[in-house]
Amino acid sequence: MDVVIFIGSESDFDIAKNAIETLRKFDIPFALEICSAHRSPERTLKLVRKFEDEGAEVFIAVAGKAAHLAGVVAAHTVRPVIGVPVESGGLGGLDALLSTVQMPKGVPVATMGTGETGAANAALLAVEILSLKKPALRKKLLEHKKKMASQVEADSEKLKKTL
Repeated sequence: MDVVIFIGSESDFDIAKNAIETLRKFDIPFALEICSAHRSPERTLKLVRKFEDEGAEVFIAVAGKAAHLAGVVAAHTVRPVIGVPVESGGLGGLDALLSTVQMPKGVPVATMGTGETGAANAALLAVEILSLKKPALRKKLLEHKKKMASQVEADSEKLKKTL
């Protein structure tokens, strides 16, 4: 597998599904595991090591509240880590966003926006990273961007017809 998605709890799966859908669209092999930076730190470390040994290229960490999962993963690998903060609790995801984005110097985490869009963008960033070594994947990305641009034009034409 090329990408590993870690979710902090089962409740984060609804957000992670957006990343899974995107990875499947690009035929990217992935794995998914539940692990917690706080409730299962040893499991998290073991999984990072296991997936590194199996050739994982990119890690995506989806977590809410204190959201230290991405940082813990980044502390134990030199591979790219992409964090997806989840909107949960009373702070509307701000706590998760700040916990994910405010990493100390030397431990980078690429942080996406919160929620479903963040998860989809995390997968797209993973695809972009993988495409650096895989020209066929780069071609798929270019086709994806052209399709998005065409859709914008089609939507504009459709809207103009309603005026």
